[in-house]
Amino acid sequence: MKRAVAERFGPAVLDGSGAVDRAALGRVVFADRAELDWLEALLHPRVVREYGAWREELGRRPDPPRAAVVEVPLLYETGGETRFDKVVVITAAPEVRAARAPVADAREERLLPDEEKVRRADFAYVNDGSLADLDRFVAEVLERLP
Repeated sequence: MKRAVAERFGPAVLDGSGAVDRAALGRVVFADRAELDWLEALLHPRVVREYGAWREELGRRPDPPRAAVVEVPLLYETGGETRFDKVVVITAAPEVRAARAPVADAREERLLPDEEKVRRADFAYVNDGSLADLDRFVAEVLERLP
């Protein structure tokens, strides 16, 4: 994958050690939708295969976990929700998100509105409280799973 990215975008998207510089790559692809589409066509099938293999490996264990959690930033936007038994959406107000991750770019513009994600989700939580509050929500979700 690294080689394909370097061939497509050149050495400017690699760091000093030859690894993909995600910030540099982001500046390129979020400025050009066609380049973003190319990158997603490269990455998304690979991510889906790796998630599937991981889930199968968990299922083969003598004592498989009750739940496996996967964070998918573009879940609904890519139609990926069909690959999961349940969907949990955790949102935060825009000002809270901005304080936590002050660099906003075209990534945020591509996301469905929080209200739509919450409407589609099996479980939803507005993360505007403490870490203990979030932990309680997660515990409640796990209790409600079959």
